[in-house]
Amino acid sequence: MRPTSGTALINGFDIIKEPDKVRKSIGIVFQDPSSDDDLTAYENMEFHAMIYDIPVERANILELLRLVELDDKADSFVKTFSGGMKRRLELTRGLLHHPKVLFLDEPTLGLDTQTRRKIWDYIREIANEKEMTIILTTHYMEEADSICDRIAIIDEGKIKAVGSPKEMKNNLNDYKFIIKLIKNYDYLVFEKELERSIKRRELGVDITDVNITQNNAGNGVSANEVVLEIDLRINNESKNSDALLIDALISVKDALKEFKNFEITTIDLHKPTLDDVFIHNTGKTLRDERAPPDRRLRMVASKMTSGVRIR
Repeated sequence: MRPTSGTALINGFDIIKEPDKVRKSIGIVFQDPSSDDDLTAYENMEFHAMIYDIPVERANILELLRLVELDDKADSFVKTFSGGMKRRLELTRGLLHHPKVLFLDEPTLGLDTQTRRKIWDYIREIANEKEMTIILTTHYMEEADSICDRIAIIDEGKIKAVGSPKEMKNNLNDYKFIIKLIKNYDYLVFEKELERSIKRRELGVDITDVNITQNNAGNGVSANEVVLEIDLRINNESKNSDALLIDALISVKDALKEFKNFEITTIDLHKPTLDDVFIHNTGKTLRDERAPPDRRLRMVASKMTSGVRIR
């Protein structure tokens, strides 16, 4: 596809003027499985080398398979592999021609938690050992936070924010205290008086919301348990947010001391996550890809055989 405007360089090569050099500089692992199930792991790698016109020795292929712990499965048919094993094979296949840039399209989609984390380890090791740039797309914020040095949040085709995971979370600066306590007098009176007491104190941070709820009894929860949630925001220019949070918590506890007959059971601090950053920048939760319009489905079906049924 030709760009509508502008220029782009990959590994120093112009995508329009030097497309072949660009292709040789990049590797890709597709979102959907693309290995041949009726070939062995080694044969899949060998076939890929033929496509790229790369002379490779068996030892080179086995070395790459060893990187993702598949060297002992080199002569096994891919149709016997688990989903995680197939993803690992496709990772090594993308490395076969020694690219400078590797694109991974949702590399851990549909994998269980243990396998996903193992794939993350492989990606880190590959990036360090092969000294390459890896660009991946993912809907897992935890994945982006764990393995990416730089993140771009893209919504409806537009980049909403760019930065390191730490920068993005620090820039949000929205925190929450969650305090659970047991009280022994009227809940409604307690709610109004406690909220008034907290809001009139100087906490050193901005209080954006105070929410007090009473838990339903059962499953080990006391009938008198109250959950106090305090939303806080710290000035972006502050360099010591932890100290401000500690001071704010002390002030909240001082406010609680004005009341008798209660006991604090737990205190939790919720710091900004990449999920919070995503929702802050997009204004909505993660979405599934849009399905094609009905008209498009009818047009496709009309070109196919009469036996097609649209459900």
